[in-house]
Amino acid sequence: MSAPDPALVDLLGLVAYGELLAFDRLAADARLAPDLRRRAALSEMAAAEIAHYRWIADRITALGVTPDEAMGPYVEALHAYHDSTEPKDWLEAVTKAYVGDAISDDFLRGIAGGLDGPDQRLILDVLHDSRYAGFAAAEIRAAIEAEPRVANRLSMWARRLVGEALSQAGRVAAADRGALTALISREGVDVPALFRRLTDAHTARMTAAGLNN
Repeated sequence: MSAPDPALVDLLGLVAYGELLAFDRLAADARLAPDLRRRAALSEMAAAEIAHYRWIADRITALGVTPDEAMGPYVEALHAYHDSTEPKDWLEAVTKAYVGDAISDDFLRGIAGGLDGPDQRLILDVLHDSRYAGFAAAEIRAAIEAEPRVANRLSMWARRLVGEALSQAGRVAAADRGALTALISREGVDVPALFRRLTDAHTARMTAAGLNN
């Protein structure tokens, strides 16, 4: 068996640990829900995240690498982001999911788009779908409609999340052993153009949820 592509292993490790943390966070956020309907919705989404983690972990194992080994370089960096953006209440939790997860997913889609075949489809399949984004945006809009002053607080929180997400990207780059950087270069990803797309998508999401950029 030939040695696995280190860039693919590192990318899968990053995605796998992101899915594992998403499960942890959604399970915790469910306890902040104001009613059982919302708690059940987040619990179901948490279950989907751990299923996605298993898909990625199985693929890593099939490549002859342990999931722990593949995820290890990114533990400190991703924990630092989540520890610095711990939501205080339900609305901060759904705003973090709506803003922070979307930026991360957009970035990973931009990288994974250069992969071939099954591995590209696997990564794209596990990234958060529009169901959670729609749920979070509806929660934010309803809260603003009920109390317009909430918009300012959540907008400030969203701007902080974006800043922390960019810092997180720097920490991930520092943790990277060079393989992801090589993948980006190999696939010809235009990094400035990618970040412009991330910024444009973020602006559109903020507007759609009734938040200020």
